[in-house]
Amino acid sequence: MANITIDGKDALLCAGGTDLGVTGWTEITQTRIDLFAEATGDHQWIHVDPERAKTGPFGSTIAHGYLTLSLASLFLPQLIEIRNMKLGVNVGCDRVRFPAPVPVNSRLRGRGEVLKVEEAGGGVQATVRITIEIEGADKPACVVDKISRYFF
Repeated sequence: MANITIDGKDALLCAGGTDLGVTGWTEITQTRIDLFAEATGDHQWIHVDPERAKTGPFGSTIAHGYLTLSLASLFLPQLIEIRNMKLGVNVGCDRVRFPAPVPVNSRLRGRGEVLKVEEAGGGVQATVRITIEIEGADKPACVVDKISRYFF
């Protein structure tokens, strides 16, 4: 269930500036990291070699930045639900940053804010900033402005 429900085109057009709150926590296990490495072909040792990574710059394996970014797709529907639309599509991302590494066995959650909403391409385009937080850390793992277009 989403934190915020937006019912229809007119409501979405008025949603700019809405604080979407936070999601629940998601654990980043070594298995998840290894599966991402297998899917993408990125087998760099800082991600997939726990023994070597113990003596590396982070003291353990860390999640791939793109694994962390991909969690925006997990968190967005937990933050906001758009009702009475025919279709929603991913348009892309702006301003992706990775301020902090994600050590294995960390827990992450998404924090959301609707930055901008406008009519575009026959639909309504919304830009949502998703800040992916690491439990107990001062800096987030990722900050991304995710752009979606909704057709009503």
